[in-house]
Amino acid sequence: MKHEIIITQDGSSSIYIPELDETYHSKFGAIQEAKHVFIKNGLDLFEDSSEISILEIGFGTGLNALITMLEAENRNLKINYVGVEAYPIALDEILQLNYVKQLESPEKQVDFEKMHASNWEEEIAINSNFTLTKRKQSFEEISDENTFDLIYFDAFGFTVQPDLWNEAIFEIMFKSLKNRGILTTYACRTSIKKAMQHAGFQTLKLPGAPGKREMLRALKNW
Repeated sequence: MKHEIIITQDGSSSIYIPELDETYHSKFGAIQEAKHVFIKNGLDLFEDSSEISILEIGFGTGLNALITMLEAENRNLKINYVGVEAYPIALDEILQLNYVKQLESPEKQVDFEKMHASNWEEEIAINSNFTLTKRKQSFEEISDENTFDLIYFDAFGFTVQPDLWNEAIFEIMFKSLKNRGILTTYACRTSIKKAMQHAGFQTLKLPGAPGKREMLRALKNW
């Protein structure tokens, strides 16, 4: 499908798919959404930890991984990061994204490119605080059990791919999390909340990122 590079309202870039009328990140601001949903309402809850494991559902542009890597360095936190993506983005498109500039970390361009150029299914040490394993697989194929502390659930929206937001998917997510693990996502549709609950999660509605009213956090065995 055709991809177009766009600039979102906070100045950071994203990718738009005309055929689906869908973007990889919020048009209201790619970076500010990532920070709000996945850092403020996810990673920040592990401030007392020295090492955590994160599963990202929808590795996509690598923005969430990049921001998480920067946070790991700032906090001297060891992060083992697994990004699942069935349809990787071409490297020439990745090179058009302006994330390191917008994050005022131009020296991290090498690390950002290393994330995308690294082999799939192989653990790579991006730096001393951050290891990355990219998996080219569908979400239904995830078979981890009691492995992750935190899940960034960043799949395409329900209206585009409702099959990625059903009870069966969230049962897989529930199994992959450790006890007292957390899943965080930008979405807050009632059917999604019920699917999470049927899979075993406790759910919390939280204020959404700018431009979105609400988001969800899901908890395992709290």
